Amino acid sequence: MKKDMTFESALAELEDTVRKLEGGDMTLDEQIKAFSRSVELVKFCNSALDNAEQKVRLLTEGADGAVTDTAFTVASDEA
Repeated sequence: MKKDMTFESALAELEDTVRKLEGGDMTLDEQIKAFSRSVELVKFCNSALDNAEQKVRLLTEGADGAVTDTAFTVASDEA
């Protein structure tokens, strides 16, 4: 896995690989290699999501150590 890979680039590569696999134009050997790469990408994405979750937890943890659950909302520029 590349050190400079981002979650977004890994997800894009994974989506592209799935499209190619669904296309049915790959040999069995190519499909196995693509599947193996897909497993690596899924592990990378899961790890990135776990890290992001931990960062959010640290940011939302109260002084007493309790984590408060608050709904995530996106501010809208539409008024």
